[in-house]
Amino acid sequence: MVKSVYPVFLTQTNTMILVDVPDLEILTEGKDIPDAINMARDAIELKCVSLEDEGIKIPQPSDIATLNVNAGTFAEEGKTIVSLVDVDPAEYRRKIDTKTVRRNVALPSWLNYEAEQAGVNVSRILQEALISTLNLERRI
Repeated sequence: MVKSVYPVFLTQTNTMILVDVPDLEILTEGKDIPDAINMARDAIELKCVSLEDEGIKIPQPSDIATLNVNAGTFAEEGKTIVSLVDVDPAEYRRKIDTKTVRRNVALPSWLNYEAEQAGVNVSRILQEALISTLNLERRI
């Protein structure tokens, strides 16, 4: 999934900001607006990654002009505004999915011999080559 921007409802209560992401059926909260935005971003990215893993199509963000703040889950809890939250599920996946996966790679015997003699870490070189080929950035 590519970067997206999802609309969220932010409802101010006496003690916190309640967050409703209608497109993805997500409810969360934050202690203030910056925290609520961060919580929404994290929840949206996690939901998108989970949906991708399950092979489920990720809903497109709604047009902000079509949303009714009075229809939000927390509309009766306080004053509600609509905000936009930018998300990058691919970046999120790179941050959280750091486990190592074993892959079998076929090399000509002579190349494997040369790599062993040089003390080269073939796995590391393969990782670097894939990152370069896919135009990605190393995050860890």
